[in-house]
Amino acid sequence: MVFAGEKKKKPYFGFTGGWLTFWVTVACATDMTLFGYDQGVFSGVVITQNFLELHDLVGPTKTKTLSTVTAIYDVGCFFGAILAFTVGEKLGRKKAIMMGTTIMAVGAILQATSFSLPQMFVGRIIVGIGNGVNTATAPVWQTETSQLKWRGKLVIIEMMMNIAGYCIVNWINYGLSFAGGAVAWRFPLAFQFFFFFILWSTVPWLPESPRWLLAHGREEEAVEVISCLEAKAIDDPFVIAQRNEIDFTIRYERENSVRWRDLLKKRDHDTKTLRRLLLGAGTQFMQQFGGINIMSYYLPTVLEKSVGLKESTARLLTACNAISYLVFSGLAVLLVERMGRRGLMILSTFGQFLCFLIITILLRYAETSSNGKAWGSASVAFFFLFHGSFGIGMLGIPWLYPTEINSLPMRTKGAAVATATDWITNFVIVEITPIGIQNLGWRFWIVWTVTNALFLPVLYFLYPETANRSLEDIDAYYRSNPSLIVTKDADAICQKRPQKYIDREDEELERTTAGKGARLVPAEHVEMSKDT
Repeated sequence: MVFAGEKKKKPYFGFTGGWLTFWVTVACATDMTLFGYDQGVFSGVVITQNFLELHDLVGPTKTKTLSTVTAIYDVGCFFGAILAFTVGEKLGRKKAIMMGTTIMAVGAILQATSFSLPQMFVGRIIVGIGNGVNTATAPVWQTETSQLKWRGKLVIIEMMMNIAGYCIVNWINYGLSFAGGAVAWRFPLAFQFFFFFILWSTVPWLPESPRWLLAHGREEEAVEVISCLEAKAIDDPFVIAQRNEIDFTIRYERENSVRWRDLLKKRDHDTKTLRRLLLGAGTQFMQQFGGINIMSYYLPTVLEKSVGLKESTARLLTACNAISYLVFSGLAVLLVERMGRRGLMILSTFGQFLCFLIITILLRYAETSSNGKAWGSASVAFFFLFHGSFGIGMLGIPWLYPTEINSLPMRTKGAAVATATDWITNFVIVEITPIGIQNLGWRFWIVWTVTNALFLPVLYFLYPETANRSLEDIDAYYRSNPSLIVTKDADAICQKRPQKYIDREDEELERTTAGKGARLVPAEHVEMSKDT
């Protein structure tokens, strides 16, 4: 595409519109595939005899150490998310991802070449730091470079690729279990470089977020990025309208920004920064305490210890479950706009509650009944169904929702806080799971039945819909000082875009066209500015 009056070389190798968005999605999806791969890789490592013997982790007395070396990765991810929050905003979305990928590469080398427990500990932490940076940044980058109609689907596709990574590594773990020896755990840890090379070769030439560019005074670059993403000329009224809308949001938030220490203080004219921050972080909290990483990190262990299966059978079922999990996560792509974010989260959480309730009952009889093996085998189906329930909603939306619900100046911070919440709660789950299974038996599963039941009313009453809204629509909603209970406002929970936001956008486009590209502020925004 050549813009009027331009003779310079086309940016981004000439890709515009859908093709440019496609390549951004390739980079972000690769990052999330790597994330899923990392989450699943250690489930096979921790039951490989050569690994356990080399790192002195054999025997029931080593259970706590084994859970810690597994969970310490999540501590690294937590600090990586904080790094994204502090340094990532200054660097930009692209540079933050490049930094995180390079850090991960260092950690992957340490893990794959490990001959001692301290080296493995350090490698796990470093990989976690890099992954924390990437997972806090990639969804934001995808969200801020996507058209409204594609935004939800693309982020959900990324999380589907997260499960693809989980699926890949479980089949690698299963296949290499027949080889045995060091290759059974060293190769899966080293294979992370396949994803690193893709990220290093795509991210550098792709566009930066136009919202980040405008927020940092780089207007010319931002307008060029918007025009390329929309496949329109730089002076097209739609491009100018987009610039104006983003620019107004940036200026409004700066004028009404809240310092961290003032978040708990009541303000008459803010955009409910703390509430939005907590809603975003809350989705990640509910994701983890819904129980998913009991399965992601320890499903072979669970199938061996709780259900009573052989190691080879447990590995095979884990790999088969990963395929089922991938299929269900694909359904979320079709449903995320149709059912909305809150609808899918509620459906997903209810499914998780039901599965854990039945698993608890079946495992109780597996431990106490004379026909315990049959009861235990019956529970396997509900471990599969749990992953299906999680995959259609709580897999992807907690990564999408914080990038939508937070305002522009808080988007990176909000995503980083949500990601940090994910990783610190993830650490708790991964740390306690082997100990809980060993000491509590079937009673361990009661905890997750109860947590999922408690999350249902929270989602129903407190979470507004963000599907089919522009990021600026959500800012406008919070400027209206909405009620904490979202069910009181039909516009807050409807799945379709409310008409008032469509009317506002049409008015802005008309004003921009009439002003021939001048920087105009919508009438309702002018009134808001006067009020504040």
